[in-house]
Amino acid sequence: MLKIDIIGDIHGCIDEFKELTIKMGYEWISGIPIHPENRVLGFVGDLTDRGKNSMEVVQIVYDLWKNGLAHYVPGNHCNKLYRYLLGNKVMIAHGLETTVEELDRLAPAERSKITDAFKILYEEAPLYSLLDEGNLILAHAGIRGDYIGKMNEKVKTFVLYGDITGERNPDGSPVRRDWAKHYKGSSLIVYGHTPVQDARFINRTVNIDSGAVFGGKLTALRYPEMEIVDVPSSMPYVPEKFRDFD
Repeated sequence: MLKIDIIGDIHGCIDEFKELTIKMGYEWISGIPIHPENRVLGFVGDLTDRGKNSMEVVQIVYDLWKNGLAHYVPGNHCNKLYRYLLGNKVMIAHGLETTVEELDRLAPAERSKITDAFKILYEEAPLYSLLDEGNLILAHAGIRGDYIGKMNEKVKTFVLYGDITGERNPDGSPVRRDWAKHYKGSSLIVYGHTPVQDARFINRTVNIDSGAVFGGKLTALRYPEMEIVDVPSSMPYVPEKFRDFD
């Protein structure tokens, strides 16, 4: 049986990541967290940007994934970093500037090693992951029930950015519909992307992005136990970044 601990958007918050894994019983061996009962970790994207140690988070997740100890799906920030590393024209803002600053401080050989690792991780990751015979789905911003099993540009946009309307909030972020409220499927969908004060359970979905990089918490869902484990953030609290649902 799959036993997995799925962690929400880390955004470079390495101290919280380490604290959370230790709280769940992982032991840090040779630079990666390993569970004595052979549990694995899951990541719903947005490993980087805004936090202080994005590259260290990338290296750890890559090492876990390479050794078969983790499942990873990309987020919109992962997608943007990947496009930046390919040399595409992207806006170095909304958090990417912190990751670029980290990269610029690295020696050429070290920078090459970590960027190659990230590109491999991103390129080989599924857009969304069906686990436990389809009973569990990891998708960064979630996925509509009728999109499950499909791969096209509409699905990619939804999985990376959520159910966006095309409008913008005052802070420039996209307006997102509450897709989870209307989900009727039987598969459990675990996602992040939209920061909430506490893990949000609705229908068969769980949002585990509790805004670690905005002073909230870093949260994990333990599956199949359906237990929530979290640790407080050390970052400044930014209340306007959290969404309240009716």
